[in-house]
Amino acid sequence: MTTSGTYAPRPGAAPLPRMIAAQAALETKMLLRNGEQLLLTVVIPTLLLVLFGSVDIVDTGKGEAVDFLAPGVLALAVMSTAFTGQAIATGFERRYGVLKRLAVSPLPRWGLMAAKTLSVLVTEALQVVLLTVIAFAMGWSPHGNPFAVLLLLVLGTAAFSGLGLLMAGTLKAEATLAAANLVFLLLLVGGGVVVPLDKFPDAAQSVLGLLPIAALSDGLRDVLQHGAGMPWADLGILAVWAVLGLGAAARFFRWE
Repeated sequence: MTTSGTYAPRPGAAPLPRMIAAQAALETKMLLRNGEQLLLTVVIPTLLLVLFGSVDIVDTGKGEAVDFLAPGVLALAVMSTAFTGQAIATGFERRYGVLKRLAVSPLPRWGLMAAKTLSVLVTEALQVVLLTVIAFAMGWSPHGNPFAVLLLLVLGTAAFSGLGLLMAGTLKAEATLAAANLVFLLLLVGGGVVVPLDKFPDAAQSVLGLLPIAALSDGLRDVLQHGAGMPWADLGILAVWAVLGLGAAARFFRWE
C-alpha cells in the first residue's frame, strides 16, 4: 500500500516567464560563445565603422563621414544579429533536432520564439553600446529623438527576425547558411549602409529604398544625422516587412 506524499521541490513545470527567461539566457550565452557569430555581429560592423570612418573610400556627402556611417552600421548590426545570425543558428538547430526536442518540452513554441527574440535584443543592446562608444571616439555628434531611434530599432528587429526565421524554417541548414550570408553581403552594398542610395541609378533607388535595411539605415540617419522628427515613411516600410515576415514565418516554419 502506498500513500501520497509531499515532494520538495514540487514536481511540475516552472512558471512560463521563468522558462522564457532561462531559455533567453541560454540562447544569449550560446551566441556570445560562438566565434563565427561574434565575427558577424560585432567584429564586421566595428571594422566597417572604423575603416570607412577613417579612410575616404566612399563619398558620403557633406560633413563628417562618421555622421553618415554610424546610423548605417547600427542598422547593419541589427540585420547581422536578427536576420543573418538568427537564421543560421536556428537553421542548424532545426537540422540537428534541437527544435524538435524543445517542441515537446513544457516551453511552448511561441515561448521559444519569445526567448530567441529576447536574446537578439540583448545582443543588439551590447552592439549598440559598443558601436556608439566607438563612434563617439571618432567624433560622432548624433541628434534627434531617442524614442524614434528606439522605435526604428525595434521594428527593424521584428522585420529581420521574421525574415530570418522564415528562411531557417523553410530551407535546409546549408542553404540557409549560404543564402543568409549572400543576402548580408548584398544588402551591405546596396542597402544604404556605407554607400549612399543616391549613388545608384534612379530606377534602382526606388527599389532599394523599399528594402528593410535601407528603411532602417535611412530612418536612423534622418533622425541621428539630420535631427528629423518621427520618420513615418521608414517606420511604415519596416512595419510592413515585420508583419509579412513574422506572418510568413508563423505560417510556413517547419520544426523538423
